[in-house]
Parts: sequence; structure tokens; C-alpha cells
Amino acid sequence: MTATVENTQHPHGSWEEPGPARRLQLLRSAESVAIVGMSNKPARASYFVGTYLTSDSSYRLYWINPALEGKEVLGRPGYASLADLPESPDIVVAFRKPADLPALAEDAAQAGAKTLWVQLGIHSEEAMQKATDLGLNAVQNRCIKIEHGRFHGNLHLGGFDTGVISAKRQLRDEG
Repeated sequence: MTATVENTQHPHGSWEEPGPARRLQLLRSAESVAIVGMSNKPARASYFVGTYLTSDSSYRLYWINPALEGKEVLGRPGYASLADLPESPDIVVAFRKPADLPALAEDAAQAGAKTLWVQLGIHSEEAMQKATDLGLNAVQNRCIKIEHGRFHGNLHLGGFDTGVISAKRQLRDEG
């Protein structure tokens, strides 16, 4: 009887962290990504991720931040909300505090997104379950830049693209 109540409460089941194969599938099937909480400040993580995705992915990218509306960042216009986008994004990447994420899950579902992707260091089990209940894929505490780079073979241990693929061990100065 508990399962019936849970299924009524959670029509798409309980949220579970997607494994590497599923995350790869989500990234490969996506054509568009919206970054919510994008910044025009180069020192911010969202700007760094946007820079990477601009140069190393084929995604159609959208920047969401009311402060960027009417401005361009990295050659792309800023939008005030997901509802303002010209298309439904496949992935909504969240650079928002955990308390904002349940409402963002609703906004993402209303915008027609397929996946809510919450950045590294951000946790909200409530938002992950809400996204799942709304029929979205949900990923949390994972950097889309790191995951994309890892799956595409261009990630350095420091989290940046070296442009070099080698099995040779790095030599270090001793002394």
C-alpha cells in the first residue's frame, strides 16, 4: 500500500542520481542549454562555464539573469527568464541557491525543458524530486562543464582544457 501512495505522490518515481552513462546520454541528446544565474563577470563560475560551452560545444546557449536582459555576454543576448526564450531549452543549468531550486524546477517544466542540471556544490533533494515529479531529468552537484569535458576527452585534472591528449606522465621540477 505504501508503494501506491508513493506513486500517487511521485508519479515518475523517486529521484535517483543519474550515473555516468545517463549523464552522457543527457549531454549528447541536448541541443540547447540555458544557464540560469549567468553572470557577465569573468571571475564567476557561470561565466567560466558559459565560456567553455561557447567554445567547446555545439549547444545553442541562452543566458538567464534579469540583470542581463538587453545586454550581450559572450556574444549572446541575456534574457530575464526561461519564459522569454525563443525555444524550449533541453537543459536548464542552475547557478542558484538551494532555496530557489524548487521554483526553478517548475519554471523549467513550464518552459518545456527536459533536464534540470544543478551545478557543483549545490544540493536540493526537494528540487530534484520536484523536477522528477514534473517529468524532468534531474542532476545535482555536477558541473556541466566538467562532465562535458570529461566525456569528450578534453579535461585536465585542474578542470580546464589543455588541448593535449597524452598518456605521458608529467615531469615536475624537484628542488
